Amino acid sequence: MAVQPEGTPCWADAMFSDVEGAKSFYGDVLGWTFGESSSEYGNYTQAYANGKAVAAVVPPMPGQEGQSAWCLYLASPDAAATAQKIRADGGEVLMEPMQVGDFGTMVIARDPSGVVFGVWQPGRHEGFEARGVPGAYCWAEVFTREPEKSDTFFSAVFGYRMKQLDDDAVDFRLYDLGEDPVLGRMRMTDDFPPEVPPYFNVYFTVEDCDAAVAKATERGAILRFGPMSSPFGRFAALSDPQGAAFSVIDVKTTEGAMPKATDVS
Repeated sequence: MAVQPEGTPCWADAMFSDVEGAKSFYGDVLGWTFGESSSEYGNYTQAYANGKAVAAVVPPMPGQEGQSAWCLYLASPDAAATAQKIRADGGEVLMEPMQVGDFGTMVIARDPSGVVFGVWQPGRHEGFEARGVPGAYCWAEVFTREPEKSDTFFSAVFGYRMKQLDDDAVDFRLYDLGEDPVLGRMRMTDDFPPEVPPYFNVYFTVEDCDAAVAKATERGAILRFGPMSSPFGRFAALSDPQGAAFSVIDVKTTEGAMPKATDVS
């Protein structure tokens, strides 16, 4: 697999105080299987869809216990240089560049609006081994109350070009690398309780959105939005039993015409 362009979503993981519970839940809802936990790397455990690595779960480090959340990693050819850009453009580096054996180098950062994300400079571990197939990562969106800050920051650090969706009902942008949209950005409305922080909403592909939602809620997840059909697929937003937000999407079940979008200079 070729190393991906800078700014491409390339990996996702989450900390769970109950890792076995998370494995059971996501195994049921997304069909994941799990590798051996790596005690050398804090019991980091990779998840697989049909034998392909698609995500990972890990227990929190001592002192890091808190709300479970998915972390999306953006590819970088030089994590230290990206960390410098993050600081220069108003972001905060929460974890300095750290080499993870020969797997790669990681950074954890926060944008000026409060969205936490990761940076990954690949070594032996290049990232997702599958995308857009059942159980695998499909898409992600920056959910922020201060979209101007996020737009300015992410376009400066990763060179994204932006398109604004022509829709009066939502403030939504696409972040493009070259001609390809790689991320969305959604303004959080008052529908979101004030205690919900800005975050990356990560979508995983499923065969059947409604069946996945039924299984997830049966297992203790909370349905936040949907299921709803769209031109991109039928999707729903959930919080897992430990509070981590994620979305599921069936990309085969589409409805309506693709929305128009205008380039933002």
